[in-house]
Amino acid sequence: MVKLLSYPISIIYFICFGLTLLVFHPIQWICLNVFGYQAHKVSVDILQFCLMRCANILGTRFSFYNEYPIEKERPLIIITNHQSLHDIYPLTWFMRRYHPKFISKIELGKGIPSVSYNLRHGGAALIDRKNPRQSLPALMKFGEYIENNNRAAVIFPEGTRSKDGTPKPFQTRGLGILFKKIPSAIIVPVTINNSWKMLRYGKFPMGLGNHLKFKVHKPLELANFTDKQALIDTIEKTIKADIEH
Repeated sequence: MVKLLSYPISIIYFICFGLTLLVFHPIQWICLNVFGYQAHKVSVDILQFCLMRCANILGTRFSFYNEYPIEKERPLIIITNHQSLHDIYPLTWFMRRYHPKFISKIELGKGIPSVSYNLRHGGAALIDRKNPRQSLPALMKFGEYIENNNRAAVIFPEGTRSKDGTPKPFQTRGLGILFKKIPSAIIVPVTINNSWKMLRYGKFPMGLGNHLKFKVHKPLELANFTDKQALIDTIEKTIKADIEH
């Protein structure tokens, strides 16, 4: 019955979602090319807020838990599990004061209104996971950008999303590069829950009535850890320990 009800509601959601992306595409262009980076960032932040309101059509709720102070004028490396594309816009909104920038597959850099434009021009790293000659220099350049501009790098070390919420093993190469290129970073582990349920039926219809939860764990000074593999293992255990099953 719930799945049947989801069909008409999902159609309304996709219309609102698509229109939001179409409307904000020229807004982003104007903000960036006429007023510069800060105006573009504000337009992207508002876009994320509107996408969350679109998700409310599906009965989606969002909760963000953070009991730790995080310095604002410092580069961050936000490390989190990955369950669906619905991880991205809430995380961007909740962490907006830290200027989050994502590592994304290169295919997303074209063809999607608003999203592709922001990935190309907003400071993200677009990588070809099948081509180390492209991906490694792109990651290194991305790390240098984060370090020099006090931005927040967001990385999903699983490499791809979990379709049922079960976490995949962390891949360490990307983290290793970021650790080298952002030596003054604060590590911010985050656990995401229930995002996968948005796609429990596949791409259509959408899941209804989900409560997406984002929990920030204790930030860590990267410079305090000499054994980076042990640090990665600790972060992985911390994040996965709070994943709901």
